[in-house]
Amino acid sequence: MDKTAELNQWMMTEGRQSDDPIKVVSHLCSTLIDAGVPLWRVNIGQRFANPLLRGWGIIWTPEGTETYDVTHARMLTDSYIGSPFDYIFETQRPLHKSLRGLDPDKDHASYLEVAEAGGTDYYATLLDYGDGSQHGCTFATQAVDGYTSEHLEMIEAAKLGLSCALEPMTMRKSTQSLLRTYLGNGPSEAVWNGTIQRGERTTLEAVVMFTDLRGFTAFSDMASEGDVFEALDGYFDLVVQSVTERGGDVLKFMGDGILSIFTVQGDADYSHQCRQAAFAAKGVLTGLAELNENRSNAGKSLHDVGIGINAGPVSYGNIGSPGRLDFTVLGGAVNVASRIEGLTKTIGDRALATGAVAKHVPDLFVERGSHEVRGLTQTVEIFGLVESVP
Repeated sequence: MDKTAELNQWMMTEGRQSDDPIKVVSHLCSTLIDAGVPLWRVNIGQRFANPLLRGWGIIWTPEGTETYDVTHARMLTDSYIGSPFDYIFETQRPLHKSLRGLDPDKDHASYLEVAEAGGTDYYATLLDYGDGSQHGCTFATQAVDGYTSEHLEMIEAAKLGLSCALEPMTMRKSTQSLLRTYLGNGPSEAVWNGTIQRGERTTLEAVVMFTDLRGFTAFSDMASEGDVFEALDGYFDLVVQSVTERGGDVLKFMGDGILSIFTVQGDADYSHQCRQAAFAAKGVLTGLAELNENRSNAGKSLHDVGIGINAGPVSYGNIGSPGRLDFTVLGGAVNVASRIEGLTKTIGDRALATGAVAKHVPDLFVERGSHEVRGLTQTVEIFGLVESVP
């Protein structure tokens, strides 16, 4: 059995079962080098079906192997347009290009960068997967004579095993990425592991934060559809960033409302998570000030928010019909957080919390008295966030 056949056999067995893309690509490159292919830099790009990420990939060099992510925005820049990856996807054929005598005015920057680093020859080719998706590979060398036809034949022959090894990894990463995008980190892991089925619930303690955009109904009635989506995207961006930076999960976008939680791991963790939620709320308000400054400079209307924070037991669960499920978090703590947010319109503070939160971080909140909360028979002690906390 020749080297390429041995490589494909390894890829379709040990490589496929490893679930380790770095191991797979490292083995590919070391085996091809042993077979005489003078590899110097290899980039295996994998496409995603994801609204936030366009793809991911693995870069191998003699110094090491690492993975990277590709955003949709990057695909619109000059770093991609006209690149070898762009070429092979557009033309549907491999690319073999010498890196000697390049024209800075005509050749793509990626060729110039590789050539400047000592590259002499370049090869790019496609990987075809069973679902019809296509992915790309590039192979650069520093060999004086570049690649021979035999070298390229070995690379092409190795694609079968490489595809077999990487396809299931890419499918898993794509599915997990989609779950994280729509459910958040904690819930997505539970759904992926199959621990939450229809009707099944997981009860835990959490700090719940509900954020709502003030005056959104009136704004959406007057603004164009494009302006409404642009405003929501800016608002969602700052809330999600602030929550995730503090270790929370954004679970739901409900119109202009956002439901987030900070899971509590035991009683000793309550103070920490209450503080994280409070600082996340502060981050939202700080980000909103910057967002409004930019909107004001652009002649656009300004936004304001209301934030309600509560703590207590909540339940994760899938609800719905056998053919259509929705993942959500339920419980009295969630309902109260939403209704506390509604009190921001009358009390005056933009961020309010219950005593269940404020007692754990008294330095971050000030008393705002007892207030009636819709759905509760007794009044609730309300506390306002001290927005000037460092």
